[in-house]
Amino acid sequence: MPEDIRIHVFKQFLCFAAVGAVGTLFHYAILIIMVNGLNLHPVIGSAAGFTVGALINYSLNYRITFRSNRSHRTAMPRFYLVAVIGLGINSLVLYILNVSLGFYYLLAQIITTGIVLLSNFILNKIWTFKEDRHVINSLPEI
Repeated sequence: MPEDIRIHVFKQFLCFAAVGAVGTLFHYAILIIMVNGLNLHPVIGSAAGFTVGALINYSLNYRITFRSNRSHRTAMPRFYLVAVIGLGINSLVLYILNVSLGFYYLLAQIITTGIVLLSNFILNKIWTFKEDRHVINSLPEI
C-alpha cells in the first residue's frame, strides 16, 4: 500500500475514533445510569448505550470521517448493519469478560470498546462508505 494511502487511512481512523468518542460518551453515560441508577444488568445498559451512540455516530461519520457521497438510502442501512454486528460483538465480549471471567464491568467495557472500534472502522471503511479507488478525500486536520 502506498505511503499516501496509509497516511490517509491512519488519519481517517483517528477521525473515526475522535468522532466515535462523542457516541462513546453517550454510550458510557447511559450504561452507568442504567447499571448504577436503575440496577439493570451491565449487558442491557451497554446495549442501550451502544444503540444511542450508533445513532449519533452515523451522521458524524457520514459527514466528517468519510465525507461520503453515497446516498443515505445506501449508506444508512449498511452503517446500521455494521452497528448491529458491533452490538453483537460488544454484548458477547462484555458478557465473556464480565460474567464468565469476572472483570469489573467498566474495565470489561473499555476492552470491548477497543475491539468494536477496530471492527466497526474496518467494516465501515471497506463496505459502508467505500471510496472510489482513485479518489482520496481530504480529511480535516486532527
